[in-house]
Amino acid sequence: MPWSPRAALLWDVVLGFGGTAAFLIDLGADLWAAGQYVVSGRYLWAALVLALLGLASVALQLFSWLWLRADPAGLHAPQPPGRCLALLHLLQLGYLYRCVQGLQQGLLVWRQEAPSEFDLAYADFLTLDISMLRLFETFLETTPQLTLLLAIVLQSGRAESYQWVGICTSFVGISWALLDYHRALRTCLPSKSLLGLGSSVVYFLWNLLLLWPRVLAVALFSALFPHYVALHFLGLWLVLLFWVWLQGTDFMPDSCSEWLYRATVATILYFSWFNVAEGRTRGRATIHLVFLLSDSVLLVVTWVTHIAWLPSGIPLQMLLPVSGICFLLGLALRLVYYRWLHPRCRQEPDQVDGAWGLRSLEWRRLPQNRRMAQLAQSFFPRVRDEAALPQKGEANGVL
Repeated sequence: MPWSPRAALLWDVVLGFGGTAAFLIDLGADLWAAGQYVVSGRYLWAALVLALLGLASVALQLFSWLWLRADPAGLHAPQPPGRCLALLHLLQLGYLYRCVQGLQQGLLVWRQEAPSEFDLAYADFLTLDISMLRLFETFLETTPQLTLLLAIVLQSGRAESYQWVGICTSFVGISWALLDYHRALRTCLPSKSLLGLGSSVVYFLWNLLLLWPRVLAVALFSALFPHYVALHFLGLWLVLLFWVWLQGTDFMPDSCSEWLYRATVATILYFSWFNVAEGRTRGRATIHLVFLLSDSVLLVVTWVTHIAWLPSGIPLQMLLPVSGICFLLGLALRLVYYRWLHPRCRQEPDQVDGAWGLRSLEWRRLPQNRRMAQLAQSFFPRVRDEAALPQKGEANGVL
């Protein structure tokens, strides 16, 4: 049963609050861990945690600032003066400012009995940017932090309470960001309905189950060869960066900033699938899955040949079968999702959930987030064909 438009709007606001809270909790867990490492004299671990946090934050602020500069003039009015916005980004607060701005706009739209077309479009515009930034933060900071944390636990042979908190919040935050990003993509396309509750749960689970084996394989290698993991990452990252470049991405406002985007996408591909090109995605997704699986198997084989190097108190022999089961289960859930639970499988092609239910055909004349719309067309290969077909009524010149 589809949600009413107001219920969908309220759910969007709740998800926005949840995403912001998850970001702050994960940030607090990282700072807590860094502080504990300093207190225990593990200065290298603390430096690595803070370095990953700082690099990801700088990249996030750059994306946010470049997008603001590229947006149409007057779109975000009223806004703080340009110098204040620049200062917020220099202080690494640009992403949080966007989260607050998005929540304010979402609440404004939800309180209105009949929200205007512009308010609806602007709320989606902000939400889409926040979702993309959250995904970047997840794979530039949260996922590497989780890998580092697992490697530290494997090396030390025990896990402290703050480390368990970091592991749990990281896994949930990563899967949440993937789900939120996929859900946000669909709001770019009026022909695509939003994910239902059952589809969202399965999508969340298969991302979580497929991510765990990859992160564990890299963490095992990091625990064994802490001096070589950077070379491993750099080698694969360069290959993936070349692959992204070959696909001819055109996401950022200029060619220089486009390389920042490509570098970020290559980092995401090191851990998970991310589509950036138009056309059928099944072949590319399969190639990427086989590539990551092969690399993970090689990392695990390397660990098996040096198993004596790790503390004997950790039941690592149990982790490998469990990870294998998680991978197979995640792959099965992924197939189930795309076969039976994907929104395209619904027999309601003309029914649209969420804020689109409040919109008229005038939506094309409103401000649209063309950055995310371009990615949505790449993610959903049938959109271009559907968009090329005349809409009902438009063929006769009727709006």
